[in-house]
Amino acid sequence: MSTSLSLYPGARVALLCASSAVPEERLEPSIQAVKALGLDPVVYPSCYYVNRHGYFAADDAQRAKDLQDAFADASVQGVLCIRGGYGANRILPLLNWRDIARHPKVFCGYSDVTALHIALNQRCHMPTFHTPMPSTEWYKETDEFTMTYLRRALFGALTGPLPMGDTVETLQSGKARGALCGGNLSLVRDSLGTPWELDTRGKILFLEDVGEKTYRLDGMLTQLRNAGKFDDCAGILLGYWTDCPPEDPEKTLEIPEILREVVLPCGKPVLSGLSCGHSTPTMSLPLGRTVVMDADEKTLEALV
Repeated sequence: MSTSLSLYPGARVALLCASSAVPEERLEPSIQAVKALGLDPVVYPSCYYVNRHGYFAADDAQRAKDLQDAFADASVQGVLCIRGGYGANRILPLLNWRDIARHPKVFCGYSDVTALHIALNQRCHMPTFHTPMPSTEWYKETDEFTMTYLRRALFGALTGPLPMGDTVETLQSGKARGALCGGNLSLVRDSLGTPWELDTRGKILFLEDVGEKTYRLDGMLTQLRNAGKFDDCAGILLGYWTDCPPEDPEKTLEIPEILREVVLPCGKPVLSGLSCGHSTPTMSLPLGRTVVMDADEKTLEALV
């Protein structure tokens, strides 16, 4: 898998919505935030609120066309999903993956964008970047840790040791090496049984989620376990579980118990508490690239 994709000052980047609409008041600040990083944004139709289709930024055909057009445009060096939400998995059957693979570009986003990361990594053999997005983090003042990682992802410096924040803990010891895969747990679970099912064989699996009750996390993790995804992978990285409260603290398992009972029996090295996901500060991750994790030393390194 190629690892040479990067942007440069003045590079043209597509801004598009593969999922939900950008709030009208955030579009212009998002554009300005992209410009502030030295990039030249090209705003696609799905970004404009007038094209909203129910809870989608635009109908499936328009959102798929924007993504297809962005990869086909030789003047565009990167594709930035401006926000997540819901809907990326609906456009997967509408995309010509062979054509997209012919025009590899820097691709960034997270959350619902996980559906596209999986397809681009596996169908197109294209590395992608799990990063914050213009209308959710970039448009407002955010912390230097988040922005430093974002710049490294955009401009080709997301290699070497990756500091993971102060909250990382070892849940299961060991070392592992493999291509980094995964993203949002809900979207990884939704990929099962489809042509875009996440393949974790020999890979480092990253998971995070937001707004789910603990029993829902239990159900999704159990589904991955039952599908063999933890047995197949080489190691596991766990990020933020943001706004994922127990529905009744006296009558439910909490997240550490769920992880201990559902994830750890696979016997793979597991690091938890990565500063990555639906909270800040958040790191950026190079999906599809080879990484080395050491759960005992609490380190992660991205290889060139």
